[in-house]
Amino acid sequence: MSAELEDGLNTTIDFGKIASIGAAGHQVVPVVLQEADTGEVLFIGYANEDAFRQTLEVGEAVLYSTSRNTMWHKGATSGDTLSVVEVRINCEQNSLLYLVRRNGGGACHATDEHGNTRPGCYYRTIVDAETLAWT
Repeated sequence: MSAELEDGLNTTIDFGKIASIGAAGHQVVPVVLQEADTGEVLFIGYANEDAFRQTLEVGEAVLYSTSRNTMWHKGATSGDTLSVVEVRINCEQNSLLYLVRRNGGGACHATDEHGNTRPGCYYRTIVDAETLAWT
């Protein structure tokens, strides 16, 4: 990821993300990861069937990285794992909600100006169609 994308204040929304996932043939569902105690949405990822089953088995968030085409045990390298408290499924059974607790400093792979992992991925607000602001 580029610094401009993660730290910039220009809007560059990837409206083609879902189409690219489908075109690549990934068999995944979206997963909302939400802090169980505060209700804060940390980020949205994707799970294939293996990632879903591993999440239930190990009790930590395991996702499927559509950009790297591989399983991703959140925090396996950084130490910022997410313990799964509860897994919910939507009415159409095509998306999941993982209620989690952070086991480290943050949940986002992006870091702040001090090099600390951000607690969640939603750290900017949209001012207008072209501009972002820090929360």
